Amino acid sequence: MENFKMVAKTFFGFEEILANELIKLGAQRVEQGTRMVSFYGDQGFMYKANLALRTALKILKPIKQFKVFNETSLYNGVQSIDWSEFLSVNKSFLIDATIFSDNFNHSQFVALKSKDAIVDQFKKKFDDRPNIDKDHPDLRINIHIQNEVCTVSLDTSGASLHHRGYRTATNIAPINEVLAAGILILSGWTGQSNFLDPMCGSGTFLVEAAMIACNIPPNINRKEFAFEKWKDWDADLFEKVEESLLKKITDFHFDIFGYDKAPSAVAKAKDNARNANLNEYIKIEQKNFFETEKEVQGPLHMVFNPPYGERLDIDLERFYREIGDTLKQSYPGTNSWFITGNVEALKFVGLKPSRKIKLFNGKLESRLVKYEMYEGSKRTKFQNRSNNE
Repeated sequence: MENFKMVAKTFFGFEEILANELIKLGAQRVEQGTRMVSFYGDQGFMYKANLALRTALKILKPIKQFKVFNETSLYNGVQSIDWSEFLSVNKSFLIDATIFSDNFNHSQFVALKSKDAIVDQFKKKFDDRPNIDKDHPDLRINIHIQNEVCTVSLDTSGASLHHRGYRTATNIAPINEVLAAGILILSGWTGQSNFLDPMCGSGTFLVEAAMIACNIPPNINRKEFAFEKWKDWDADLFEKVEESLLKKITDFHFDIFGYDKAPSAVAKAKDNARNANLNEYIKIEQKNFFETEKEVQGPLHMVFNPPYGERLDIDLERFYREIGDTLKQSYPGTNSWFITGNVEALKFVGLKPSRKIKLFNGKLESRLVKYEMYEGSKRTKFQNRSNNE
């Protein structure tokens, strides 16, 4: 099969880890951009990328690039593609447009003009036309205009790849599954210790952590991908790709714990762990983190998403101070990571983070921070190390 170019979209700050994921999967000519990574692969690899990438939001397949200066050049450029290769009159389509250009002001206008070009081509050729379907189109088309360059791509994924298929229940402020997976990878989580999310909400970190630990393809539970409706859909090839990925699943020899003080959150997290077929690895209990202490021997990896004060009415100063006190007093031998959209609140933690990474949670600029809790004091640890050298 022939290799072709693809583009994986991601969140700001995840470009490097997505590139590494692609290289490990076997992608060719991997190049990082802003919020995206381009690569080459064949049809089987396109299926594999959609199933197996943890930090990709979408996989696009560019089919044409041309210069645009106005609506006429846009219309002509879109119409220069033979759309009957990808679409029939009895099928449906949808266009998503993103623009970063002084020549165009509205993405809706670009989508509408592109739609006209496609419809007019079909009317001229077949005296009939495919319909627009906003919910379940047979073909999703992506129009991307950067300055004077227009790239037309087929959307291979369909709905964003953060829709894994396991999360049916959510709490007030659920974290996006791709964001959760990226945070776990940035934190260095590989499944080599016990894991705790002490404010687990609907359990997204717990499920993503278990899938990473067991090398389970993140989108194995997903209902459908856009490419399943394409003219060249190869169900046998997809099944082979899926089987080869499932053979690489490994066992996990530690425990993944989740706490939440809200009974409703605990019930939702248990449901989602069950939906992902991972409840044998995940233990979820109703507990207030501030009243807990470390229950396991050896290193503990902790990742969580505390409230920012955006949607929950809390005393931020007291809340973040209690996070710091609980970590310091009750969780020795723990690498603790959390993301917050309230950068000011971090000063109340009372601990110095050993790492601080800029990310976005939705449109909210956030920080992923790491606090290292040593067994005994930090000074003792380093004195011991120097004495042993």
